Amino acid sequence: MLLGTLYALLAGLIWGLVFVGPLLLPEYPAALQSVGRYLAFGLIALPLAWLDRKALRQLGRADWIEALKLSLIGNLLYYLCLASAIQRAGGPLPTMIIGTLPVIIAISANLRNARRDGRLPWARLAPSLLLIALGIACVNRAELRELQSQSHADLGRYAVGGLLAFGAVICWTWYPLRNADWLRAHPDRSPRSWATAQGVATLPLALAGYIALWLYMSATHSPFPMPFGPRAGYFVALMVAIGLLASWVGTLCWNEASQRLPTALAGQLIVFETLFALTYAFMLRGQWPPALTLAGIGLLVAGVLWALRIKPVPPEVAVESAA
Repeated sequence: MLLGTLYALLAGLIWGLVFVGPLLLPEYPAALQSVGRYLAFGLIALPLAWLDRKALRQLGRADWIEALKLSLIGNLLYYLCLASAIQRAGGPLPTMIIGTLPVIIAISANLRNARRDGRLPWARLAPSLLLIALGIACVNRAELRELQSQSHADLGRYAVGGLLAFGAVICWTWYPLRNADWLRAHPDRSPRSWATAQGVATLPLALAGYIALWLYMSATHSPFPMPFGPRAGYFVALMVAIGLLASWVGTLCWNEASQRLPTALAGQLIVFETLFALTYAFMLRGQWPPALTLAGIGLLVAGVLWALRIKPVPPEVAVESAA
């Protein structure tokens, strides 16, 4: 439990960086940032795949199809929605919407995986979920107040950004549930090699997306200079950094956590991503978080700590109770 929690903490620390990328490249299309990040991830995965070639040979056709699905929805589509949301609404709004993931995943997993993981009793889970929800509400309120104070704010653009952020939530509710299904069904397989397999599966998808985007921009006579944009060196360096850290290392850490923790509990630990994303956003602003935001962060942490004290009811007991 402790080691799994530490891996989830490290994954959140790394994944929080992805909220900063679109703010550092505001003139770059979100689609280009998505395919660029995962093209870098796929290329980084190739030498890692060579080192892991023995383990990867053990994967069957069904495993590779699952890796493709996870890569398409949990990687490319998720980051396309997220980057688009951040570019339209800024960092805070998408971050606070993504911050609902711990609650949504915990509820989804508790409804879906009781027979496999055991059931976290709703009565004991409720205080944790309530604390997390209150914490997110506090952070949301503080950020909305900041948005409302901006006279030049485009509310329509913010609304579209919010909808795109909800699309990202849907993608990343599906991803950890399906990813945990595979990992828990294959306890003898290395989480590291599964992270590498997803990187290899991402490469052809990202390459096809990059080429399609390039052809589309050429056909529509877009003034955006392809293939690497106006700040080529900066773009490539940032994509490689995010591809290595957020995609491979972050996925590895999350796989290690998912293999050690019940999915309902692991889902709540995604709260670390929200905390670190908010930290990075305020660092980028050069501002100290307001009191309401700090209170929200405290409630989020308290909710996670409460959840760690809950032990799942064994699967056979959970099934009998449900019957």
